[in-house]
Amino acid sequence: MNTQKNNSGMSRRSFMAVAGGTAGLAAMAAMGFSAMGREAEANIREIDVDGISLEEHETDILVVGGGMAGLFAAVKGHDAGARVLMVSKGRLGSSGQTPFAKGIFAYDAAKEDVSLEEFVASVSRSALGTNNPVFTRQLAEHSLARVKELREWGFFDSPLYFNAFSKPLKERNIPVIERVMITHLIKEKGRIAGAAGFSFDAGKVHIFKAKSVVLCCGAGGFKPNGFPICDLTHDGTVMAYKIGAKVTGKEWNDGHVGQATNAAACYDGWHGMFDRKPGVTGVGIRHDLGVDMNYRAYVQGGPLAMGPPGRGGDGEKISGGPYRPAEFSENKRRPGPPPGGDKDRPDGPPPGGDKDRPGGPPPGMAHSSSVGGSSAGMSIHKAEGLVPMDETGASTIPGLWAAGDALGSHMAGGIYTQIGSSLAGSAVQGAIAAEAAAKYCQKVALATIPAAKQKAVEAEILAPLKRDKGYGPAWVTQTLQGIMIPNFVLYIKKESLLKAALAYVEELRDHHLPMLRAADMHELRLAHETANMIINAEMKLKASIMRKESRCSHYRLDYPELDNTNWNAWINISQGENGEMRLEKQPFGSWPA
Repeated sequence: MNTQKNNSGMSRRSFMAVAGGTAGLAAMAAMGFSAMGREAEANIREIDVDGISLEEHETDILVVGGGMAGLFAAVKGHDAGARVLMVSKGRLGSSGQTPFAKGIFAYDAAKEDVSLEEFVASVSRSALGTNNPVFTRQLAEHSLARVKELREWGFFDSPLYFNAFSKPLKERNIPVIERVMITHLIKEKGRIAGAAGFSFDAGKVHIFKAKSVVLCCGAGGFKPNGFPICDLTHDGTVMAYKIGAKVTGKEWNDGHVGQATNAAACYDGWHGMFDRKPGVTGVGIRHDLGVDMNYRAYVQGGPLAMGPPGRGGDGEKISGGPYRPAEFSENKRRPGPPPGGDKDRPDGPPPGGDKDRPGGPPPGMAHSSSVGGSSAGMSIHKAEGLVPMDETGASTIPGLWAAGDALGSHMAGGIYTQIGSSLAGSAVQGAIAAEAAAKYCQKVALATIPAAKQKAVEAEILAPLKRDKGYGPAWVTQTLQGIMIPNFVLYIKKESLLKAALAYVEELRDHHLPMLRAADMHELRLAHETANMIINAEMKLKASIMRKESRCSHYRLDYPELDNTNWNAWINISQGENGEMRLEKQPFGSWPA
């Protein structure tokens, strides 16, 4: 890679070395540079843009993502007779939320005292109707088989997943390309023709020609501190939205917290999860991780308090706030397994936080002093992403499937109902999606991507590198975080503040997003991630404005009650012909029209 010089004749590295202190700031101003972030307004490139090469690939199924959903999509797609290629933005089994997840749900009818029908019905009651019972049932029906396969691959033998994930892929000779960010889905003649992206470690653009694509690239957030989603930025959702796919679930909010001490240190707050071997959990329906704590913090004006619903940390009763079904109140939760696990489940579920409170908060939620916003921008697991057209996770674009947190299956609805269901749901959905994609591949030929379209996609990928000046993605991301993360915008909502935040986000979308710049391949990644986060913020705000009620993890101060007359429906989002964002209702219990 080349270290290019700016108009002053000074390389970027040399400039940064001397531009410290008061004298350096004065020098920056004199040379026309901005002191903000100690970066130049001009794009001081560290790579020869003209030297970036192009590499093409062909496959039947392109699996995007190297987590739990991607693993099973690759394995089951191959076993169904398709050629499979996996591409991951990170390392196999070591990026996204998969390495953090340590509990995987398995429904074993021989060991549970709850029937399959009772399990589905109980989830629906906790979710206040927001779940799709087809995917809830699917989770329970297939989870045990997926857990048995994981055990054969050595998944439960180590807190690190790379070796266990590599085993079935190597046995099948499934190729894996790591550290490549997919930025574009390519549609030709109304169906998927492939995808495109770029490598972080080499000056290279990749074009993937594929009969089908299975998105297993997770959800995302606004790169908040204290929770392991900093490399997830809704890439799959946004690229699918741009080619016409419908998106859902954006008004729901994940409520994971961090600890007040060293709040930005993810490992400090969650080391018990990262260091622990995974285990198996059984049925235990809950109503967890909504906005109870955020509401208490808003009302009390203090830090988040880990008290029972409706009470502060000191036992003070707080009126109002998010509705929790009496069946799932704190003192009526099903007791959790004993610390260390159930003797009949040798893998044992991870303790639910405090060893002395096995029925207490979910894993990682037992901090004595907690701070919110640690997962800001993310919805409930499985409740946001592409709208499914059927039980296989097929999207509204022929040839495009999604699974795991990239699929808005509403498996558990707008609230967390079952510890371990997220990881299990990813395994189950990845397998089913790829098997359906493999059948689809038998009926279609590889589409031809016109050279002009490839050139246009390549130009869009590299645009931030080619801009001579503009906004650095780090600064735009910080601005976006300041708009979206406050408690009174994202979690405790009211229309005036939602609209105010939307005005700022629309400014970022219209003016800053088109002017994002990048000096190297790493900053190019940041630029594309920042653009995706801006679009996700717009989706979240518009869906939150549209849903004029409070339900599960969506709470409106100005509409604090459930409205079963008007809002027994999911909100779907799609892009109009002129690029506008369109929102529509889809009644609970139905498939999209």
